[in-house]
Amino acid sequence: MRRSGILLHVSSLPGRYGIGSFGREAYRFVDKLKKAKQSYWQILPLGPTSYGDSPYQSFSTFAGNPYFIDLYGLIEEGLLTKKECDSVDFGNNPKKVDYKKLYEGRFELLHKAYERAKVYEDEAFQDFVYENSKWIWDYALFMSLKDYFNGEPFSAWPKDIRDRYDYSINYYREKLYFDIEFYQFLQYKFDVQWKKLKAYANENGVEIIGDIPIYVAMDSADTWANPELFQIGEEGKATAVAGCPPDGFAPDGQLWGNPLYNWEYHRNTGFKWWIKRLKKNFEWYDVIRIDHFRGFDEYYSIPAKDETASGGHWEKGPGIELFNRIKECLGDCRLIAEDLGYVTDSVRKLVNDSGYPGMKVLEFAFDSRDTGNANDYLPHNYTRNSVVYTGTHDNETVMGWLNDITEKEYDKVLEYFNLKKGIKHIEVCDALVRGAVGSVSDTCIIPIQDYLHYDHNYRMNTPSTIGKNWMFRLTDKEMSEDVWKKIKYLTELYGRAR
Repeated sequence: MRRSGILLHVSSLPGRYGIGSFGREAYRFVDKLKKAKQSYWQILPLGPTSYGDSPYQSFSTFAGNPYFIDLYGLIEEGLLTKKECDSVDFGNNPKKVDYKKLYEGRFELLHKAYERAKVYEDEAFQDFVYENSKWIWDYALFMSLKDYFNGEPFSAWPKDIRDRYDYSINYYREKLYFDIEFYQFLQYKFDVQWKKLKAYANENGVEIIGDIPIYVAMDSADTWANPELFQIGEEGKATAVAGCPPDGFAPDGQLWGNPLYNWEYHRNTGFKWWIKRLKKNFEWYDVIRIDHFRGFDEYYSIPAKDETASGGHWEKGPGIELFNRIKECLGDCRLIAEDLGYVTDSVRKLVNDSGYPGMKVLEFAFDSRDTGNANDYLPHNYTRNSVVYTGTHDNETVMGWLNDITEKEYDKVLEYFNLKKGIKHIEVCDALVRGAVGSVSDTCIIPIQDYLHYDHNYRMNTPSTIGKNWMFRLTDKEMSEDVWKKIKYLTELYGRAR
């Protein structure tokens, strides 16, 4: 079934108070998606972000980001006043998230809301904590301890609590009781507001494509509470970390720093943690994109002491055994395999055996540095069981990409789409969008920046850099009726209307 959608993270939605949220602008966006005949809204991971503000480095794989809690909703509940919210400085650029000011101002407001909520009288809150007790107590204690120890990673905490001695856990649970309850309250509000928004989207024919990173952050509640799941040694430190080998894009490779999984332990438990993780995420999403799918076939292991990824080596992952177990426990899950990068025959076989659609990215089709896979991304080689993108959150926008590629690559684009030299970049951008929407792939997802002809200044993320990513935001007036009409026209023209 041919369908299409738009990639736009929650943080990029317009609105007041510093960052996109689950508030009225999110509902308006769903309304626009419905009107434009879109079937999907794709977002990035919803977890609470850690240092660097990346949604792919989260303090928990089960928790939600409190930044997305709608402050207007808390005002309507009487937990905050509009005056209090308006008085906080969230920055003066509505097109960018100022994470420093967001961190400084948002939690102060959320603390006020918690103090007024009287959660001890709220049965729904108590039920939520009970239903999520397998992860929320560890997460809330972990975050409370990070505050108590001035943000230090858990590997730097005193040995008794770093290694989770029973007496120490009990001591800090009592000492930090209200801090723990505060973090539980945030998860409760996040869950209620997000599920209400998701239900609204589903009622209007729009499904949510979520995104989960293959790995968890080193400094996270997951690694602190369950070190046996990972390749973690003495003093809570990883022995080997994740990344990618050197290639034409990164001469030293990419050193991500995430702890690698202890796959033998996961096998021996019937992949229990993975089943629990996916089950939780399917409460939030209709479809899940699993990042770095090739890591389940083979993963790149880098000694934790290394400063670059050049000294790593490949290890075998769990392969189809994991996904057979997922199907056994959860049925036919709707997953998307992010099979980008250098794809080997064994990776192709894993994707094929799993039955999940893989990804196609048009920008990759014309890259002269990629001697192995470029043809896989040309539309005439697509299969129906795939999801096509012009680019992803990690890529340059199409307009920015057109300015960066070589003359030879640009000429190849013009030739492929039968365009004349001297044509404006906007028209070339539209040709790539048409190429994606008109392709044979069952699903087409276009980043909102490419419909808007935005350049590199609106890029979401540049891998292996920090300090300038994840900031992109829309303003109220940018998505004009003409833009939505164009989206609807292309969707209907190429048979993707829901």
